Amino acid sequence: MLRSTLLRLSTAFFILFLCSPSRAATLEDKVREHQFANGLRLLVVERHASPTFAAYLTIGVGAVDENSETRGVAHLLEHMLFKGTKTLGTTDYAAEKPLLDKIAAVGGEIDRLKNDPAADRKRLKTLRQQLTELQKQHRRFVVKDEFSRIYAENGGTGYNAFTTKDSTTYLISLPSNKLELWALIESDRMKNAVLREFYTERDVIQEERRRSYESNPGGMLYETLIANAYTVHPYRNPIIGWHTDIANLTLAETREFHRRYYAPINTVIALVGDIDFDRAVAMVERYFGDIPPGTRVPPLAVVEPPQKGEKRIHIDFDAQPQMAIAYHKPTLPAREDYVFDLIDLILSGGPTSRLYKSLVQKQQLATRVSTYGAPGARYDNLFVISAAPRYPHTLAEVEQAIYAELERLTREPVSETELDKARNRLKVDHLQGMQSNNGLARSLTYFQTVAHDWRYLARYQQVISSITASEIMQVAKTYLTADNRTVVTLSKEETQP
Repeated sequence: MLRSTLLRLSTAFFILFLCSPSRAATLEDKVREHQFANGLRLLVVERHASPTFAAYLTIGVGAVDENSETRGVAHLLEHMLFKGTKTLGTTDYAAEKPLLDKIAAVGGEIDRLKNDPAADRKRLKTLRQQLTELQKQHRRFVVKDEFSRIYAENGGTGYNAFTTKDSTTYLISLPSNKLELWALIESDRMKNAVLREFYTERDVIQEERRRSYESNPGGMLYETLIANAYTVHPYRNPIIGWHTDIANLTLAETREFHRRYYAPINTVIALVGDIDFDRAVAMVERYFGDIPPGTRVPPLAVVEPPQKGEKRIHIDFDAQPQMAIAYHKPTLPAREDYVFDLIDLILSGGPTSRLYKSLVQKQQLATRVSTYGAPGARYDNLFVISAAPRYPHTLAEVEQAIYAELERLTREPVSETELDKARNRLKVDHLQGMQSNNGLARSLTYFQTVAHDWRYLARYQQVISSITASEIMQVAKTYLTADNRTVVTLSKEETQP
């Protein structure tokens, strides 16, 4: 599980502090925070071993916050915010602006007419020709990848961004003497973003969708699983959007979504590394302090109704057979969510885990089997089991073997040895990764966003240590049921189970 992985990284870091000779420096002691008048939250951990720092800027808005008119807009904005600002990404913004306005007007008119059956086809053709010509003229103003170039020239590494169901994050690692450069660039991105090359990028994302989902068996399996497991909750919609969603996202809608939500009130910044806290606060205040708060992302009113029976879907796809099974479950901070972190490791946490030993090693029914949480964590989510059969075994055989192991969880208490092993794995897994500035910065912004308090990390191990074998049995009985599951299989038609 993504959340589970982050917790393993974070708790490992926590244990480092607890095991230090002084035993005084806990995670809560190390993390210092400041909230600015406009709502922006800053988290800082000083680590002076190396003259570098990691910066993670996470906006608590993702695909789950879109509506039927804006599906895919958060992912589109992730792309668009690499395009630059009024000062970056352009040779001359004053000269560029009138041309951008013409492109917006023509592109907006095309979007208004293209789905109208009564629209004048000749006029649409003319408008598309005009847009193509305007885009050609606009190229002389575009400076490609200027953010990347500036960061790279100043020692930056790992410059990237990602969009999830729950949030959007921009990240970079820099030498410690480049803090002001980071603050200047990222505040400029928040204040003065210019969504240039909008229509070109929209086409790029449509191709990304075809490549990653429509022609990719794993992507199609996952997308189908999530879309069918949820009935009403927007977690059912893909982050990238459906094909028609992308094609019909307008520049005006995208600008408005950005204006409203990509703002300090929804943003948390983590700076981890060779950083002085007081200097960081002053720097962030200087560059971000004058940005209006924006609109707080509202919580969703919609609640997914309880599933009343098994859902089963088969995808006819010319690829090696594979399957996924999803069970609805509570998300953090519910105690059941902690229990599922242990179930995750007991079932698929390495070569000695139950599913791997049974399906891959002993019975040799499967080539792989894994478990994870999806698709987000701000709202109740899913526990997913994924597997692929080993030839000549079938999807049906693998599925029944999985159910046998799940049924075992409901009737036999996990041994104390097995439970301790899972607990310890949560403490130490990915220890090296968590020692990195990036690992901690990501965890802090993630849990501040989805749990609304990064201190969830500090409390996590205490809760995990208190979970009993009987609780695991009860949670398995409650949630790992036939009526609560969605099953998706993928194979050629002739190999369908």
